[in-house]
Amino acid sequence: MRDFDLLAVEDVARTIIQPFQRFFRREAIGGLLLVLASIVGLWLANSSFAGFYHGLLHTPITISIGEFTLSRDLLHWINEGLMVLFFFLVGLEIKREFLVGELSRWKHAVLPVFAAIGGMVVPAVVYLAFTLGGPGESGWGVPMATDIAFALACLSLLSGRIPIGLVVFLTALAIVDDIGGILVIALFYTESISTGALIAGGGMVLLSFLLNRVGVRSTYPYAIIGVFLWLFFLESGIHATVAGFLLALTIPASTTIGHTEFVKRIKEQLLYLTGEKEGMNYCPVEMEEDRKQSIIQSLEKTCFDAEAPLDHLEHNLHPWVGYFIIPLFAFANAGVEIDVAGFQAALTNEVFWGILAGLIVGKQVGIVGFSLLAVKLGLGALPKGVTWKTLYGAACLGGIGFTISLFISTLAFDDAALLQVAKLSIFTASIISMVLGILVLWIFSEKIEKK
Repeated sequence: MRDFDLLAVEDVARTIIQPFQRFFRREAIGGLLLVLASIVGLWLANSSFAGFYHGLLHTPITISIGEFTLSRDLLHWINEGLMVLFFFLVGLEIKREFLVGELSRWKHAVLPVFAAIGGMVVPAVVYLAFTLGGPGESGWGVPMATDIAFALACLSLLSGRIPIGLVVFLTALAIVDDIGGILVIALFYTESISTGALIAGGGMVLLSFLLNRVGVRSTYPYAIIGVFLWLFFLESGIHATVAGFLLALTIPASTTIGHTEFVKRIKEQLLYLTGEKEGMNYCPVEMEEDRKQSIIQSLEKTCFDAEAPLDHLEHNLHPWVGYFIIPLFAFANAGVEIDVAGFQAALTNEVFWGILAGLIVGKQVGIVGFSLLAVKLGLGALPKGVTWKTLYGAACLGGIGFTISLFISTLAFDDAALLQVAKLSIFTASIISMVLGILVLWIFSEKIEKK
């Protein structure tokens, strides 16, 4: 193969792999912060500071504008307010994946889609096998979730030994899993619906979509619409976090100018900046300030036109969500009081065993079984460098439900005692899944490396 052909192949490979490597690094760091925040919350809830911890979370915070008043305690502001941004970011990532990412090509998407479906359906069925007809039956959605940040943080511990194909597979699986989780929250964990508020929320979604269609690219109008959409959903009965996901689907994903036009404009503006366009050659500091600012603003406008609002928002939101909101959520929701008597009581509860079996056994059977079905049917194939043994390791990591499992458990259980049992089971199952997944991948990635 000629040198320029090799360079072209390397460029294409780099274009495909680098976004996943960046995503991997960001999620891995976020996952480590998530672990740290969870440990701190768990420690506070079981220390002499427990009163302060619970008192802080139940501190009322009120916003009043004229006759409008919105009052929630800090825990609800985190779960129903800040978590909207998390689901908004999830929606942006899902939209991007379906437009230009791994899920945009059916041949590549079919395996993680099948795996995700199996990883949702089987755990729910396993859970119901333990709880059907009992007081904990409503928690069937809890073991359906996969915490991508936690799972990728585990993969980061094996950096250099894990093929990128496995990272892509697990990421795509978790994205489809997120779609399932959002649908479950919207359809099954809604007690009552206010039709008027829901219609008004739908109107906000439609307005945002129309702004997209007429070419509005500034993010401020979408932010204003998002606030009203959140308020309407808060009153509608459907969990407010769904508003974030729906708004994300309306954000423009296309650029005003293409890559070729972008390069052309940048080159032309740089020529003006250096004076070469007018046959002059001088340092920008010698240029009149007004003229220099005008050229710099033109450069900014060109960069703005070359970046999709979806990419801009995703890039700017990710640090806030991954490094602040999710760890804060974990800190606020991980405060389970653990004592010997309480844990022994949990061991006799069907909810504990339903979640445990769903996240550990259900996830493994569902992900591997449905992946095998997709391959046997000829619909999909294992990614390059991935074997059934390493895919099983990824399936084990799929049992780390943590963030979304905790979130769904707060919606599924009104009874404080059952919620406590559910959290204990989620922690236990996630730790077992984490250790088992790392162990399996360590053993079999080492064997792959020696071939």
